[in-house]
Amino acid sequence: MKNINALINIDDALKLTPKQSVENHINYGNAALANVLCMAGLGKKFVRAEGSHVWDSEGTKYLDYLAGYGALALGHNHPRILDALKKVDQLPNMLQSSLGLMAGALARSLAMITPGDLHRTFFCNSGAEAVEGALKLVRAATGKPKIIYTRNSFHGKTMGALSVTGRENYQKPFFPLIPATEQIPFGDTEALGKSLQGEDVAAFIVEPIQGEGGIIVAPDGYLTEARRLCSKHDVLLIIDEVQTGFGRTGKMFACEHEGVGPDVLCVAKALGGGIMPIGAFITTDEIWKKAYGEPQKCTLHSCTFGGNTWACAAGIAAIQVTVAEKIPEAVAEKGAYLACQLAALKEKYKLLKEFRGKGFLVGIDFAEVTGDALKAISSHVENSLSREYFAGLVAGELFNKHKVITAYTLGNPSVIRLQIPLITKYEELDYFISALDEVVGRFKSIIDKI
Repeated sequence: MKNINALINIDDALKLTPKQSVENHINYGNAALANVLCMAGLGKKFVRAEGSHVWDSEGTKYLDYLAGYGALALGHNHPRILDALKKVDQLPNMLQSSLGLMAGALARSLAMITPGDLHRTFFCNSGAEAVEGALKLVRAATGKPKIIYTRNSFHGKTMGALSVTGRENYQKPFFPLIPATEQIPFGDTEALGKSLQGEDVAAFIVEPIQGEGGIIVAPDGYLTEARRLCSKHDVLLIIDEVQTGFGRTGKMFACEHEGVGPDVLCVAKALGGGIMPIGAFITTDEIWKKAYGEPQKCTLHSCTFGGNTWACAAGIAAIQVTVAEKIPEAVAEKGAYLACQLAALKEKYKLLKEFRGKGFLVGIDFAEVTGDALKAISSHVENSLSREYFAGLVAGELFNKHKVITAYTLGNPSVIRLQIPLITKYEELDYFISALDEVVGRFKSIIDKI
């Protein structure tokens, strides 16, 4: 060992100052990311979290409307999720020689709430792993290699998931990716129909709403037609609901807005209740049996931590809370309220070009601000996530002045993404709208003086 005397225990870690914590990241972690966050004023030490809020070491309270990119659907440290973990803390967390009690129970619950004929679940640790598993499943079940995916999509950053992610800036440093994939425009059913005609196509993978791409909602009827076309051409339909699942759009799953049942459904993020990392893909009994239904095939795809007791207990509790508290219905109502408030701001400010999304997955798209106007605004901002984009300046001011956590989308930096905790209150929505009103109004007044 290099220096066992330099090891830090939990008690010492809790006592680290913000500066010491940052130094650990710069010296031993992703230094570039740490420097970017610090430049944006985000190098803080957060010491408490509850519901829609977090608190820093100075006692300042922040409204978290990014919420772990949707993983914190039930907010921070939901008491029923924590209670579920306490109830299983004496069980074996991983025991490969046995069938996990909680994994079986969670698989049953998922079969009860997922759309269509989805029936069998494979557990893993993340959304990217769920996509990886889905891609392997469809190739094994069909004996065909080709996967169709859409431009501007995001399915993860592991090799397989990256190969069907429609963002060249993520892909290019890692070429060559896996072969036999084809990219088509999102929302274009004519292009989809043409691409599915090949005899080698195993599946089409799609998000109901492109989150990383700038909160781009699929056109009405797109998923319905995709389902029809895939069935016509004997191609499997994979729907990626890693971000949209478990009530975020006002339905338990976003594909239910059109009554569509996929052949494979990818989930993660919210499934862990904001506490445990867990992902899964769910498929039909028929497809599962074709791929892994025989004894010699049942372990072709596996995951060491997949289905562990703690993660599955969190998943069971998260589903129970979502159903018992009628989270999708509440999101539908509050999402409509938020949309009305944003529509009023759009009428008030031309800087707010458009807002998109469903429920509590919302993108606020700002008009392009460049040149002298952008320089003038930047000169009035102490820190920001980006001085190159107006949306970055807005996100920076929301954080620094109003203590609201948001972010602009990397795939479309003119858009601020909101992935609001599904348990948020109306007064918190009002606070956000008031903060956004103040920031955009102040920036407008600066531009007007030029």
